[in-house]
Amino acid sequence: MEEEIKKEIKRFILRKMLRHKIWMHKHTSIHNLSKGLPDSLRSRKEVRKGIDELLKDKILLSKPTHYGLEVSLNINKKKEIENFITGQS
Repeated sequence: MEEEIKKEIKRFILRKMLRHKIWMHKHTSIHNLSKGLPDSLRSRKEVRKGIDELLKDKILLSKPTHYGLEVSLNINKKKEIENFITGQS
């Protein structure tokens, strides 16, 4: 159950970043990723775990700044991201 929720959260985050075209040199704050999720999911610890897994798998690239962590999608993982969103992984 927890894995399914985490997978759905990751899919939501990737779909949102893809829709806003946040690739490589265009960044967004890590705090913006959970915006738009239902309140029942937004406060769950699976959100942070999902983001950490995306960073670890190099699907999300991080850019530390003096005002917080910024993230973007890795263009080299484009096919993997599209497959994950469509449920082919």
